[in-house]
Amino acid sequence: MSGSTFGNIFCVTTWGESHGPGLGVVVDGCPAGLSLSETDIQLFLDRRRPGQSRFTTARKEPDQVEILSGVFEGRTTGTPISMLVRNQDARSRDYGNLAQAYRPGHADYSFDAKYGFRDYRGGGRSSGRETLARVAAGAVAGKILNHLGIHLCAYIQSIGPVKIQTFDAEQIRQNPLCMPDAEAAAKAQDYLDQCRKRQDSAGSVVECIIRNCPPGIGDPVFEKLDANLAKAVMSIGAVKAVEIGDGTKSAYSCGSQNNDGFFYGEDGRLAKTSNHAGGILGGISDGSHILLRTYIKPTPSISQPQATAGKNGENITLEITGRHDPVIGPRAVVVIESMASIVLVDALLGGMSARMEYLEKIWRSR
Repeated sequence: MSGSTFGNIFCVTTWGESHGPGLGVVVDGCPAGLSLSETDIQLFLDRRRPGQSRFTTARKEPDQVEILSGVFEGRTTGTPISMLVRNQDARSRDYGNLAQAYRPGHADYSFDAKYGFRDYRGGGRSSGRETLARVAAGAVAGKILNHLGIHLCAYIQSIGPVKIQTFDAEQIRQNPLCMPDAEAAAKAQDYLDQCRKRQDSAGSVVECIIRNCPPGIGDPVFEKLDANLAKAVMSIGAVKAVEIGDGTKSAYSCGSQNNDGFFYGEDGRLAKTSNHAGGILGGISDGSHILLRTYIKPTPSISQPQATAGKNGENITLEITGRHDPVIGPRAVVVIESMASIVLVDALLGGMSARMEYLEKIWRSR
């Protein structure tokens, strides 16, 4: 299977299945000398860990990370960083009835059509559990960005019909739905409780703001920063659409409304009068906040009877059992933040060769 590696210089390769012995990631291209410990990684993994509220799967996984290589005496060595998380609470028996049936909304059929074989235990490689490996890699990228003063903040903008009306960053970590609006979070919890009573699920929207990204990051053609952000986020299971800045609203606007004007501030730096572009022009960062918006479909695993088909040519009705999230967005917040961090670090490293003066600063200072 190809397609498990992402990035050009800062390369991330994930491996493992939902119900296998474990999952992990290899991060290649991380500069030597970065302070890094298992605690740094664990802080990120704990944010997506299941079983923390009634709005996540009841699967109890400690998700304890082990760093196997690439770190010595608390610092990265410049060699590949390999990390492992062992599965502790897989219940494969919950999926025995799915061996011959295609679950609606899942990758069962398309995976089978490609490979002629699939791991039906929780979706195997297509399971959302694969994202823990991305989060472990994102923790490494996040440390690099923090060192450079670049900060990411992801949160839930809406769940079903409930949308935030105010923004309080402190609230993101204070409610189980990662919403920066306490009142909206309470309404969203009520809405999800109704969904659960109907044995149904809900969709959600995640926004991610990237602050202090310097201008000039990204490339103008096939390695556009916005294109790579979109690919990174669209590669996350259940994501159906991505927007940068005004996104689809731009198509209904006029140039006079959508263009961002420029001016020099009192500090002499170039700035913009607005940020409809979402911090990226021509595939390259313009120094404004980068705004990334992600649309996530409802969890496809629901307990309602659903019409589907079996591998042997029969039409059947399927009721999915097991432990599943009623909404994906809250646990996807840190996954989106992690994938955006990986893209940014890869683009920053790629930009080091953009000018001769950059190379001179690196090599003539030695």
